[in-house]
Amino acid sequence: MPPTFVHSRLIRFADCDPAGMVFFPQYFVMLNAVVEDWFTQALGVSYAHLLGVRRIGLPTVALQTEFRAPSRMGDTVEFRLQLERLGSRSLTLRVDCMQGQTCCVQIRQTLVTTSLAHDGAIEIPQDLRDAIARWQSFTGDF
Repeated sequence: MPPTFVHSRLIRFADCDPAGMVFFPQYFVMLNAVVEDWFTQALGVSYAHLLGVRRIGLPTVALQTEFRAPSRMGDTVEFRLQLERLGSRSLTLRVDCMQGQTCCVQIRQTLVTTSLAHDGAIEIPQDLRDAIARWQSFTGDF
């Protein structure tokens, strides 16, 4: 089983629409937080430093989402992130938003590494590749 980065999140009033369910774009805001935390906490590569100091961007170039069950204010959900593919300039993540045994949202996201200086795609930096390799050798949930 591939390593999994797990991030728990309480669904708040600000996440919800008038019906009391998560307004679907909010899942993408939560997804970005999960990815940032994966870089910083699991990989040991500061996401803020990567973008702010090193000027390496990680824009989303593909996003596939399946909404399966609603999440409501007061629910605690678990985002479970796994690496599906590591290319030379991009990586694909699978993130499941779980409430207990129920998958509320399933997301497949492809990020590409770019230079913020010229907005072009670049090779994934070696230190990031090394961090991903160390994380992949870890067994269990992080």
